[in-house]
Amino acid sequence: MKRVVVLISGGGRNLQALLDAGADGRLGAHIVAVVSNRADAYGLERARRAGVPAQVLPHADFPSREAFDAALAELIEGYRPDIVVMAGFMRVVGAAFVRRFLGRMINIHPSLLPRHPGLKTHQKVVEAGDREHGATVHFVTEELDGGPAIIQGQFSVTAQDTPETLAERVMQDVELKIYPQAVAWMARGRIGLRDGRVWSDGRPLAAPRGLDDLETEFR
Repeated sequence: MKRVVVLISGGGRNLQALLDAGADGRLGAHIVAVVSNRADAYGLERARRAGVPAQVLPHADFPSREAFDAALAELIEGYRPDIVVMAGFMRVVGAAFVRRFLGRMINIHPSLLPRHPGLKTHQKVVEAGDREHGATVHFVTEELDGGPAIIQGQFSVTAQDTPETLAERVMQDVELKIYPQAVAWMARGRIGLRDGRVWSDGRPLAAPRGLDDLETEFR
């Protein structure tokens, strides 16, 4: 069974979805550790309750991003992961770190990439008057939020939506579904990164998968 390390910085709602999917057999992978750069991240408690080792590596303890990245990489490698999952990990990692885990590290971003990379995506959607919003699971590359997309989920924005309602809708209706699905696909070898493109079932993916592609147990 594939080994997964999850990186977090906060509450860990996506982490909980992954833990639940692992516990009931849907994930097809074993979460071997949860690592946070913040000791107060509630996701660490979620991991402990699930019996998963929870590690803290404070970024403030290191003199540079490169030093933190190197220590984080060594900590992760100690768990021999097949898949590294960024689930609300609020640190930008450098090129050397990305190269070390290229093809086995994924991230979820609360927008329909390539629209609205970076922070405050829900506010940006409201300000831009976007009609659609959602989230994207992508492979992590050296370009911030720019890696090839695996799956996107989207919905229509209403006139009543605010950044706060959009944040909850994106999380509840999209992220908690597509992230466990993407990890499950990777765990089964159905999704991979090759020559800068996402390959699915042995073929290059022409466009990201969508909510309609979710397996029944992830809907």
